Amino acid sequence: MPEYRADGVDALTDPHVASPLALVIVAGPQASGKSTLAAALSADLRQRGERVALVELDRIAEMAQPTLPSWEAAHRVFEVTTGLWARTELTCVVAEGSGSEDEVSRLRSQAPSSAVVVTVATTTTFEIAFARAQSDPSRGISREHDFLSRIYRSWPEESLCMNPDVAIDTSIHSTVEGSRRVRAAIEEARRGGADWRRRLG
Repeated sequence: MPEYRADGVDALTDPHVASPLALVIVAGPQASGKSTLAAALSADLRQRGERVALVELDRIAEMAQPTLPSWEAAHRVFEVTTGLWARTELTCVVAEGSGSEDEVSRLRSQAPSSAVVVTVATTTTFEIAFARAQSDPSRGISREHDFLSRIYRSWPEESLCMNPDVAIDTSIHSTVEGSRRVRAAIEEARRGGADWRRRLG
């Protein structure tokens, strides 16, 4: 008879049964290309047979608009939703929307103990980010020059504290290249388990 795991997945026929779930956290300042990369990565992984949930902070917030209590509330729902998806039969959860080390840390804490976590930091030049923000009428305060400028001035230090596994400058790397680099990090993490960061050097 086929061997079944406690969660009901057929351990003999499921090609991902031996691979731990991957939680991919895509973080970065506003208009740095987080959502574009996360969507492309999710589609790429699905085409390769992964079972993926894409959890986006902005989509979570939209559920409560125009009466969103606060962005802190949206972050809490975002984090819990990510954690719940990570405890299903999916093989990968992509969480997009964090912009600080504290937010990334809270997301990491949602990962099951058996999961591997890959943190991706996106960035771009302020000029490109500002142009993107100006062309998107759905954006709020991130369209303001002074606000966005402050975010981008503080981002290098924030990113350093975050200690990402993959750093992607979307002004240099294409979406395809960014997705490829994240996939490579996921594969390396699954092969290396807890020691994979050290081997990546």
